[in-house]
Amino acid sequence: MVGEEFSGRIPLVVGVLPDQHVEVLQTARALAEQLGVPLVCAYVDEASYLVEWDPSRETHRMSLHPEKDDEDVAAIRNDLGKEIAEAMEGGSADWTLRLLAGDPARALGRLAEDIKASMIIVGTPEPGLGHRISEALNGSVAAWLSHHQRRPVLIVPQKKRPDHAPGK
Repeated sequence: MVGEEFSGRIPLVVGVLPDQHVEVLQTARALAEQLGVPLVCAYVDEASYLVEWDPSRETHRMSLHPEKDDEDVAAIRNDLGKEIAEAMEGGSADWTLRLLAGDPARALGRLAEDIKASMIIVGTPEPGLGHRISEALNGSVAAWLSHHQRRPVLIVPQKKRPDHAPGK
């Protein structure tokens, strides 16, 4: 992980989630290495809203759940940092992790605009009924970004995994 100074190189923004399918980070890493640019990995806490935005420092946020304290945020940062570090291990791409607040699509778009990212990379929704209901109610982050951004949006699908071996 590196600081946010990218020495003139235009970064890529990749949306990250805990336990997200690994193809998103693998694709972002490969693309960043091919282009020779850094990655800004961004996690958006939907349970908080943005109070003040300062791209050079941590996001100033207020929790919609006051019982959620800084230890929870630190745990998320730590866990995501480990997941990202594992995905980046052995690679040459510089990366940093940013924690944002509010609506995920708008927060990723705002970050990309502020750091002048050349592209936003996101994954497809996770499988399962809960995720489908959430997408139906809240909309898809990938869909919103692809319709409201001036920069390219790369949507990385999850690889299909066979439910069972042939012949069973």
